[in-house]
Amino acid sequence: MNKRPVVISLGGSIMVPPDGIDVAYLRKFRELVLHEVRRGVRVIVVVGGGSTARAYQRAANAVVHLDAEDLDWLGIHATRLNAHLLRALFRDQAQKAVVKNPMRRIVWNRPVLIAAGWKPGRSTDDIAVRLARKFGAMRVINLTNIDAVYDKDPRVHRDAVPHAELSWPEFRKIVGGSWTPGANAPFDPVASRLAARWGLEVVIANGKRLKNLRAILDGKLFRGTVIRPSDG
Repeated sequence: MNKRPVVISLGGSIMVPPDGIDVAYLRKFRELVLHEVRRGVRVIVVVGGGSTARAYQRAANAVVHLDAEDLDWLGIHATRLNAHLLRALFRDQAQKAVVKNPMRRIVWNRPVLIAAGWKPGRSTDDIAVRLARKFGAMRVINLTNIDAVYDKDPRVHRDAVPHAELSWPEFRKIVGGSWTPGANAPFDPVASRLAARWGLEVVIANGKRLKNLRAILDGKLFRGTVIRPSDG
């Protein structure tokens, strides 16, 4: 198998939108990952909490005011539920244990590794960056609900312009430097700091567009934003 794995940070709302689990998407995503496995590629999938996490966080806050740590733990457990769903779908190819702490020794002897949330203050983007570093990947593919990083919010501004490429300093000016539980940034600011420090590249693309993901994996022209190290 190839030494450098593919690392995918999959937004939880992509696989579990507000109206329920997207079974058709999961079926297609599974086949895409298995295609990579058949080509001899190892794949890490780190899944977020998405709409499930935010629903629990909103419900709790509607009853009592929760601090950031409690909100984070609700989100973390939502990521773990989503991760166990994925692990079940890849049961014959995936490592049996879902990774919950990227700092521990990880035994990985199957083609697919599934990971979830770790601890308060750390998003699943953060986990993806740490696992990329641990296993020698130089790129993280971040699948979210936007087509690219824009110069301003495209949902509000019709003239918003997508960035095809950004440096880490340019991107960090857009997202800031702090993590907020349930935040919906294109890529977590804390994870961005780590990725910049370690010289990693991050691709941000729409997770629903699986043909586009296929193009990313095949090294072809794709729609999205590439965030590169400053010296890249």
